[in-house]
Amino acid sequence: QVQLVESGGGSVQAGGSLRLSCAASGYTFSRYCMGWFRQAPGKEREGVATIYTGLSSIEYADSVKGRFTVSQDNAKNTVYLQMDSLKPEDTAMYYCAARRFSGGVCVSDVRWFSYWGQGTQVTVSS
Repeated sequence: QVQLVESGGGSVQAGGSLRLSCAASGYTFSRYCMGWFRQAPGKEREGVATIYTGLSSIEYADSVKGRFTVSQDNAKNTVYLQMDSLKPEDTAMYYCAARRFSGGVCVSDVRWFSYWGQGTQVTVSS
């Protein structure tokens, strides 16, 4: 059974940093696409970044390029989202997601991913 558990959210001031973690279990870590998504109140869930853990192939949304960094620890079956230079507009519930990789690319689309964590709240104050 695939399980994803996010942690690391919190409240910071603008310009600050947070690191989110997504601990995965129940599947072969290196054969899955992992995605980070976020959802602000009243808005649709949007993609932040994706990573194919088998090759550490990463894509970022334009809104976070240069500020957010995705990394992985295969020994811990964990994907991280390092968030620097945070802005108030980054405030949202952040989710990680997973889908078995079957070739091609990891798609940063809510409908494409199969498994989801429970989310962790990030609040950035101005």
